[in-house]
Formats: sequence, C-alpha cells, structure tokens
Amino acid sequence: MKLVKEKGVQRIEGGTILSPLGYKAGGLHAGLRYAKKDFGVIYSEKPAHCGAVYTQSHFQAAPLKVTQESISQTHKLQAIVVNSAIANACTGEQGLKDAYQTREWIADRFQIPEEYVAVASTGVIGEWLPMEKMKKGCTEIKVDGNPEDAHAFQQAILTTDTVEKTSCCQVLIDGKTVTIGGCGKGSGMIHPNMATMLGFITTDATIPSDVLQSALKTAIDQSFNQITVDGETSTNDMVISMANGMVEHDALGESHPDWHHFQAGLNTVCEDLAKQIARDGEGATKLVEVSVTGANSHQDANIVAKKIVGSNLVKTAIFGGDPNWGRIVGAMGHSGVDLNPHQCDISIGDITVFSNGTPQPFNEEEVSRYMQAEQVNINVFLYDGEGKGKAWGCDLTYDYVKINASYRT
Repeated sequence: MKLVKEKGVQRIEGGTILSPLGYKAGGLHAGLRYAKKDFGVIYSEKPAHCGAVYTQSHFQAAPLKVTQESISQTHKLQAIVVNSAIANACTGEQGLKDAYQTREWIADRFQIPEEYVAVASTGVIGEWLPMEKMKKGCTEIKVDGNPEDAHAFQQAILTTDTVEKTSCCQVLIDGKTVTIGGCGKGSGMIHPNMATMLGFITTDATIPSDVLQSALKTAIDQSFNQITVDGETSTNDMVISMANGMVEHDALGESHPDWHHFQAGLNTVCEDLAKQIARDGEGATKLVEVSVTGANSHQDANIVAKKIVGSNLVKTAIFGGDPNWGRIVGAMGHSGVDLNPHQCDISIGDITVFSNGTPQPFNEEEVSRYMQAEQVNINVFLYDGEGKGKAWGCDLTYDYVKINASYRT
C-alpha cells in the first residue's frame, strides 16, 4: 500500500474497507446474476457505532426500512449484507418479509442479534428476491480480512458499474493512527439526495453514533450529494458508516482537539468515492468537475455547481468537445440562485470564455482539445461573497442510451 499525505490526511493507495482494524468481508455468486458475484457481507469483530443516510425518494425499498429499524434500536451494527441484481423495491409486504428473512439468516450465520444487521439491495426495481438463492448466500458466505476478500465484496455490489470504487486514508487521533476505508457502487440513476448508489465506510475510530451520524451527514453534503449522472434518483440508496473503536483513544466529538482530523479524513473518503461514481457514469468518457467561488453562501455555490454539471446540454457539449459556454450560462440562469450576469467569470480549464457579462476571445480549437481529456474542469467566479462549492458529473454519451434502453435484458 502506498501512502500519500495531504493536509493532515494520509491517503492509502490500495487500501480497502478492511484496512481499519477489526473488519472482515466476503463476496460470492449466489445465482442472482448469470455469473458475476452478487452477494456480499461486511462484518465487524465487535459491535460498531454507526451512522447512515438514505435516499430521499418516497418509494424507499424494503431493505432501507429494515436497516432503519435495525439502527434505531441500539444505534450499533455488526454486519451489513448486500445483494446486487434485484433491488427488492416496490415489492409490497412480500419484499419486506424477504428483507427481514435475510436479516435473520445473517444474524444466525454470525450469531449476533438481528438488530445488529443492516440490509442493502441494488438492481432491478419491481422483482421479488429468489429467496432460495439468498439463503444460499447467507449460509455459504465466508468472510476474512484479506485484500482479496474486500475485492470480492466490492465486486458483488456492482451493477452497471465498470470498476470497483474504493478509498482509504489515515489520520492521527490522540497520537494514534485511525484508519477510514470506504467502497461504493453507482453508475446510473445518480442524482442525490441520494441516487442509485450504495456506500460503505468502515473505521476503527472511537466515536459515538450520534457524532458519527453528524460527521457523515457533513461529509455527504459536500460529496455524494454533489454528484449527478442523469438527474434520476433511485429507491435503494444509502451510505452506512461503522466505527468499531478498535483504536482506543478519547471518544471523538467536536470538542476533541483532533476532531478536524477525523472529519477531514471522512470528507476525503466520501469525496473520493463520489468522484469515482461520477466518472463511472453509464457510458461516460469523462469526469466533469464544476467549481463555483465568490457566491453569497456555500449553499448557493453548491446549487449553481450542481445545476451546471447536471445540465444535459452541458453534458452533451462536453461529450462532443464543443466549448459552447452559453449552455453553462443557461444552466446557471435557472438554478434558483439570484445571480448578477454582469458579475460573473466563467472558464473552461484555465481559459476564460466569459467575464463580467461579456464574451471573451479564445481559441476554440484549444478549448476543444482540452475538452477531450478524461477530466474537464469548469470554473465559475461570482462577485457576491465568500461562498464556494463543487459538483461532479460526467458527459452524456450514445452509450448511456444503449445501456438504459436494454437495462433489464
């Protein structure tokens, strides 16, 4: 594993959800998909404090309801079970029974209370789980603490994703090394709050559940909630964080002198995963990052940034390498934020294309060449205040239509 230090946060290249102390994982093919792994479990050696954030869709899937019930009882978790291929969403009372049954099987498998088990599913909406295959997964799953076991889990949660999404870092708390690891999935139906996205974050920090919940919400608001692929929100999305306290230090809270280290580490993992999800949008060829500074507030900056990155016209222009900055202006104009068009600068990469209400001369071929890169940055400066924010997305390609025109087949 390679260490990269950045602003007090030491990134661990090659780190996984099993890099923190006391976690195991596994993934297998239970038969929900034709051949790929489709069933996974994360397990903590001791009950872990937890935090979770869920989709804002009114059609929340059965697994989310079961997980929310589990967490509400003790605010602790010891196992997370996930299946791909079938979302178990909009499946009525039977779907709810199936989610409870899955929870019971995993509790029996690891000899832990049922309320220590979270359940997650991702895949096609409106289909019932084949419970004989789910039982196979629950009874045959093996968990261990090796990197290949982390990869097996990470592969098992993917749907239309083309790559695993992982991030890991370390921070110092009371002079002791605390590790934060994360993995996620998501490729389409991405427009949080939140999207067809699952995120799992493990840490060996000592932190109460209510504090972890607050820290997770802070991190998500500036990461997962700032990505969009297609403007669609799903039924199954959640991000769960577990903290098992295997590194013994004074309990974290906002008054702890090293609190900012932990929050920065959690922010780093969440942002890394969010950007990987945006880059792996269905059919995408480019990651798009929009930075807005000089806004009246951070909230306004985030709204404008997300509006730009979510515009289909902006996304198609980026796919085609067309420096049509008018599409950026168009998106900003109906963001809902009060903007002064005469106090606004826009650049694509380092090249200014619009300033103070006036088009700026630029070499179109140069900007078009820049837009062929794997990452395209759009920078907006407003003259209203100190607010700043970022959002991430991807280009909109022909392949996005192909993938979603035949998703179930």
